[in-house]
Order: sequence, then C-alpha cells, then structure tokens
Amino acid sequence: MTNIGKTGRALVVGLGIAGIATALRLRQVGWEPVVVERAPARRSGGYFIVLFGAGIASARRLGVLEAIGDRSGPHVTSYEVDRAGGRRPGMNPFAMATGPRPLLRGDVERGLFEALPDDVEIRYSTVPTRIVQDDAATEVTLHDTAADATVTERFDLVIGADGMRSTVRRLAFGPEEYLHPLNYMIGATVLDGPVDGFALHEGLVLAEPGRSVWAFPFADHAPSLLFSYRTSDIDAEFSRPPIESIRAAYGPEPTGPLLEGLLTRYEQAPDALFDSVQQVKMPHWHRGRVVLIGDSAWCVTLYAGMGASSGMAGGELLGTMLQRHPDDVPGALRAWEARMRPFIHLQQESALPGRRIFTPHDRKELLLRAGMMRLMRMPGVGKAMGRRMLNNKDMQAKNIDVAAP
Repeated sequence: MTNIGKTGRALVVGLGIAGIATALRLRQVGWEPVVVERAPARRSGGYFIVLFGAGIASARRLGVLEAIGDRSGPHVTSYEVDRAGGRRPGMNPFAMATGPRPLLRGDVERGLFEALPDDVEIRYSTVPTRIVQDDAATEVTLHDTAADATVTERFDLVIGADGMRSTVRRLAFGPEEYLHPLNYMIGATVLDGPVDGFALHEGLVLAEPGRSVWAFPFADHAPSLLFSYRTSDIDAEFSRPPIESIRAAYGPEPTGPLLEGLLTRYEQAPDALFDSVQQVKMPHWHRGRVVLIGDSAWCVTLYAGMGASSGMAGGELLGTMLQRHPDDVPGALRAWEARMRPFIHLQQESALPGRRIFTPHDRKELLLRAGMMRLMRMPGVGKAMGRRMLNNKDMQAKNIDVAAP
C-alpha cells in the first residue's frame, strides 16, 4: 500500500534504471525524491538487456511490467556462425514461455520514467561536487553545468545510482579503487536493420578464442550488436578510436563478409558504446546517510546478465526497507544491505561462467562452449539446461522479495 505522507527528502544521483526505480519506489512509500542527472536530457537509447525473474518480479510490484513490455517471440532464433558464413542452430533461452525477457535498455527506462509521478523533481546537467553529513542529514553541493550555478542543500538520504565510475562513491567513500577489471572490452550498438543475410528476428554468435560477436535478436526490432574480447592492456584499448581497437582484436585473420559487415555497421552507428568490463566490489554499500545502488555499488557486468534486474530489485527493496524502518535511516540501510548482499554475491560469481559463454578465453574454453551448445540442441536437454540456468540466476532471490518478513 502506498504511504501518501512524505517521511523524508532523498537525493537520487543518476537517471538510469536503478535511479529511476529507486525514485519511483521512494515516492510510492511517501518520500520526496529529487533526481539529478549529469546528461542534459533523459537518455532514450541503450542496448540489449535481459530481465530475469527477480527483475520481472520487481517490475511487476513497481507497477511497470506491462509498460516495459517483452521483445521475445516464438520465431526469435539465433545461430552459431563462423567467418566463412557457415551457420548452425544456436542457443535461444528466450523461446521458453516462462523465460527471461529480452529488451532494449530504453524499454525499461521509459517504462519506469513514465510511471514517475509529476511531482518528482528532476534536474538535468547537474552533478554533486561535495558531500558532508552528520547524524541528522547529508549536505550536498550540486553544480548545474548548463547554468554554471552551484547550490548546497540538505537531504535525509543520498542515493548514488550514477554507474560504474560513480561520483557519489568517490565523494562519500574516498579515493580507494573499487573497480576490478576482468581484462575484457566490449563494443555495442543497436543495428538499424537485420544482419545481412538474416531475417529481422534472427541473431548470431561468432565465438573464437578470446573474442566473440553477438547479434541479439528481438521479435519486433533490429538486433543489438556486441563485440566482446580479451585484452592484456586496457589503457591501450582506450588510446585509439574504438573501431581501431576492435578491428585489431579481431585480426590478423581476414574478416570475411559477415564480420566485415558488422564491423562497418558498428563504425557507422550514430550511437555506440565502447568500454572495459569491470566489477565493483565494496565491503559496505552505505556510509551514514549515503548509499550506493546498482552499478555504483556492485556492477555484476553484462556477463552475469543481471544488471537491470539487480538495479530494479535493489531500488524497490530500498524503498520498502525505509518504509519498514520509519525514523531510522541507518537501520533501514543495514537491513537493505543484509538482504541484498547474498543475492549480489551470487550474481557476481556467475560472471565467470557467463563470460565463458559470451567469450571463451582460449581454445580449451571454446571447445567446452561448443560441447555445451551441442547439448543445448539435443531434444529435451536444451530446455532442462535452460530451466537450470534460469533457476541459478534467481537463486537467493527470496532474500530480496519484499513480501518476506
């Protein structure tokens, strides 16, 4: 039940999935959230994500599941391919009727954003530059980069939902480095049409030792493209244009027409991501009246596949714990973290086996991956393995079920 009384004023830093979900839940339980976002406007783009059971359950409880939608379908399929153009049936866990939901990040953000009440204040082009707190409240200095203006305000709670390289984390937790690189790079974009030679609802995986290319299919949208590769020098990858680093990683062998076409489309895409793959590992996610959530706190990585789900679940649970611990913000944060940690630990641990599926490290892992794909194509075996994978993804999810006592 929604509490219509305002019980506190909270600053939410970051207008991504975790930030919007947190602001929405805070408002539902009677808090007054103020959201600040570094960008000059809400970002409507985004790439392939998956909502698993925990995320689907949180979206349903937040009242946004139908608005978020579902881009799976009975005809969506994927192929294992090689550079020469050969193809064979691949793994498609999204064909399961009760399986996860493949989506674009923008689908989730839009559904959450449209559910925000009109009285939730959002300030764009705004970043925190100083955080000081006492027992009663947190004082934050905010800089409006568009107007070049600065203001200092007090909040009962500050939530850092500003991503893997969080400013809130640096200001409130100090300069210690919490990023743990996996020594992999990714490049991603959304295609403007089907892959050449494939239907709109068909995707592909080209997996080689230390590198892979994925085109994630949707029922009603062009695929999302992902390059994923191993590197021994992350800094060197950022020292040149992204397409040059990606092309170098997939050489020196001839690309062939399929891979060359995907590289060209990434290079020509108006909006593309290029970044290193890193996890965030911290002994505590809250300090006084400042708390981190989503990638700012844990960043399970795309290899775990639970970023969007854990961000929504974390935001929903945070609001519920604040509702259950009125007038005791520190107690609410302790209860929230105690619930979330076992779940997040499991998801971070799943990044390694997930990475082996996404991008086999060497020839041995490539052969193991090929064997798993053969098993997945066997009648009956594939569905059983898919169900097991989904169960593993949502194991410990009962810890973050807000219906639990």
